[in-house]
Amino acid sequence: MTDHVSDIGGAARTRNLAFPQSSGARKIRIIPLGMSLGFFLSLTFVLCVLFDLWFPSQAMNPAWSVLLPGFVWISWTSLLLGLIETFAYGWYIALLFGGLYNFWAARGGIFRSF
Repeated sequence: MTDHVSDIGGAARTRNLAFPQSSGARKIRIIPLGMSLGFFLSLTFVLCVLFDLWFPSQAMNPAWSVLLPGFVWISWTSLLLGLIETFAYGWYIALLFGGLYNFWAARGGIFRSF
């Protein structure tokens, strides 16, 4: 779908209404998003490990061994491995979500008219 727009000088130009060039949407900066999500998930992991140590009857360590490959309850190397893996998960989410968001924001989204 195209539309003809007249400039002040009278010259007509064509613009694409289905995928506008400038949607006004702001792009997400991937590096701050990745760092934020990485540290957020790592901090959440540490808080969950502390919660498991304080309340062993409510422990989540069986879930950690499924979600974090190589994680064994609890050693210093396992804690370090869990921190690295949760930080990597944060970057995975940032790259995937941020990339998809920027892709669709640049195109004005698919539901722009709603």
